[in-house]
Amino acid sequence: MSVVLSRLAAILVAVGLIFTSLTLGNTGRAAAAEPGYLMVHFTGDSATGQTLYLAHSTDGLHWNDLNGGAPVLRSTIGTRGVRDPALIRSPDGSRYWIVATDLCIRCGSTYEKGSPSLVVWESTNLVTWSQPRLLNVAGAIPDGRNAWAPEAIWNPETNDYVLYWATNATLNGVLKYRIYYARTSDFRTITTPQVYIDPPGATPVVDTQMTEVPAGVGHYRYVRVSGDGRNTVEGSNSILGTWTNLGDLSSLGLTGNVVEGPVWMKFRDRDEWALYIDYNNPQGVREYRPILTTNPFDVSSYRLQDATGYDMGGTPKRHGAIMSLTAAEESRVLARWPSTPAERLQSYNFPDRYVRHTNFDVRIDPDVSPADDARFRLRPGLAGSGTVSFESVNYPGYFLRHADYDFQLAHEDGTSQFAADATFRKIAGLADPSWSSFQSYNHPDRYLRHYAYQLRLDPISTATGRSDATFRVTN
Repeated sequence: MSVVLSRLAAILVAVGLIFTSLTLGNTGRAAAAEPGYLMVHFTGDSATGQTLYLAHSTDGLHWNDLNGGAPVLRSTIGTRGVRDPALIRSPDGSRYWIVATDLCIRCGSTYEKGSPSLVVWESTNLVTWSQPRLLNVAGAIPDGRNAWAPEAIWNPETNDYVLYWATNATLNGVLKYRIYYARTSDFRTITTPQVYIDPPGATPVVDTQMTEVPAGVGHYRYVRVSGDGRNTVEGSNSILGTWTNLGDLSSLGLTGNVVEGPVWMKFRDRDEWALYIDYNNPQGVREYRPILTTNPFDVSSYRLQDATGYDMGGTPKRHGAIMSLTAAEESRVLARWPSTPAERLQSYNFPDRYVRHTNFDVRIDPDVSPADDARFRLRPGLAGSGTVSFESVNYPGYFLRHADYDFQLAHEDGTSQFAADATFRKIAGLADPSWSSFQSYNHPDRYLRHYAYQLRLDPISTATGRSDATFRVTN
């Protein structure tokens, strides 16, 4: 009997492998076997462009926009614009940070003098992020006029992170951009900033990015590229030690402002690296483009990837960061940001009015402006299966949530109480079954309804109440 069962199991496994091969193909099998990559980036100088976006890739070269190409994080502090994000994972994988430039071009900021602070988000799972906070890094630098293009790397020699960025300041009578660094363990407090990279004379430097390279590849442990006019490549065995010039990207025709925001990525399935560059193409459009190499310390081995060999997806991708994902991280990320459409909730008995947020209060109004104040994504419920939660389109990470039976637009804090308060069962409309009503998850005798145009959570017992609690989900 055991022999028969073993043979049957072998046949079923073989059939399963054949089915997988036929349905997934080679690319699908690779994607199923190996987790992919996550990119965080901004898109440009527009108001929506200076927010944070995510993209996912199974091979590190072909990218798909998450969240339908819409932003996933928005800054509500400082200049209210963010650019140049860095994505950091703690060595044990228990904590993540996004650190970005606090700069909103065309909406109040200037390149000449900006914020001395960086914007920081923190997470324990890569999908639920804290509210942003400011970290003043340039305030302690004499004549420090701004803080740009932050990056951070774990330093095993000091058992903390080296946070580095560009600041325009006067030093020894020369006003220019230099790279400064400070040490931190929590991205809340830092040591006194020190000069990290200072090219000779008036030559400025911005946009430095480094990565650790496995032992046995070249003579160094770390490699970095800096935007100093020639895009210098350097190697070192110590993050805060001496760096050796290995060449630059001028041999590829990449000099000056043609290139910004270099970011390194190691392919997980082979000994090859991609150096992504924020590239000003011949048409004058900025876009990410990969440079490939099997040895980051040998600049002569660098080669620009042909346009047919990569795809950056639908949204423009500017100076960002790339992380190799674990299987668990990838599963969480893809589940959190599917391409869910943006929709509106139209009132049944006041059909010219829609649910909207204003100053984080929630009501129904006609002629909503800006229109995104009345647009939400119906996400899988934060608590309970077969339920929904309403995430704001223009304040991603903020959900409709009841508190004392009143509604507000609130930032998800990751607690079970928040999840329950922001979760509803979508049922047939109480006034018209072709419409919809929304039953509270944690107060099932109450429903989402409007009263005097304000949104409330109430028990429903009258015809008026049933009409107030009925909505159409529409685009």
